[in-house]
Amino acid sequence: MKFIGFFRAALRSVAFLVFISMAIAWRVMTMPWTPASRRRRAASQWLQRTAQGCQRILGLGFKCLGPVPDAGLLVTNHLSYLDIIMLAALRPCVFVSKKEVADWPIFGTCAKLGGTIFVDRSRRADVAGVSNQMRAALAEGLLIVLFPEGTSSGGASVLPFKSALIEPALLLACPVTAAAIGYSIEKGSVSEEICFWKDMSLLPHLLNVFAMRSIRAELHCGTSRPRSGNRKALAMELHGETAGLHAALFTPAVSTRERGVGAAQTVEETLPV
Repeated sequence: MKFIGFFRAALRSVAFLVFISMAIAWRVMTMPWTPASRRRRAASQWLQRTAQGCQRILGLGFKCLGPVPDAGLLVTNHLSYLDIIMLAALRPCVFVSKKEVADWPIFGTCAKLGGTIFVDRSRRADVAGVSNQMRAALAEGLLIVLFPEGTSSGGASVLPFKSALIEPALLLACPVTAAAIGYSIEKGSVSEEICFWKDMSLLPHLLNVFAMRSIRAELHCGTSRPRSGNRKALAMELHGETAGLHAALFTPAVSTRERGVGAAQTVEETLPV
């Protein structure tokens, strides 16, 4: 079994590097010809196609409970770089990420080419500038994905939400959706093998992911609607919704009802190719 896993990781590594190299080259060549008015949307569409290719290479399947929004602000818990692949594969979107991601090999390049908005949370002035970029993207009708925990976790609970980057959604009165992400694998610990947190190193973690036969992700979306109030109150409200959706992912009775025949929610299924 270890040999099979090693062989699988080797094949996927080669496929991943070839695919990503071609995707990056295509993006770099076509960027100069993209009109300024379409640059954000073109970047998000490129990121979606790239994420869909990565999804197939990784054997990443996912199920969505509830309709995934097309625009506005989506806030969710953060477990791994796989979150970004899943969400980007589902919808053209713009991510808000910590500035350190920009320096990651390959992933950082894709994030920059895909229109990610980077933020240095330690600098108050930087947060204000990021809010302006978010407002511009929201005004264009794009979906922005925000991880308000500010970091990734092991998935045992939803960390408290930071409120600073939620304010643009209030100012524009755009729809805001709370969501929760969870994973399952055939063997091993999701916390230690899928979640990318603590002091984990990217390359060993990625190679271990490549060696897995399949990974199952689940996205549970709440109701999309405009919100009111101040940003701190909204952060607490969204945290409560996300925590409830997160808990439902691990409640068989609730999960079964939502997947069952006659469920009121929209259910989308995407399987690895």
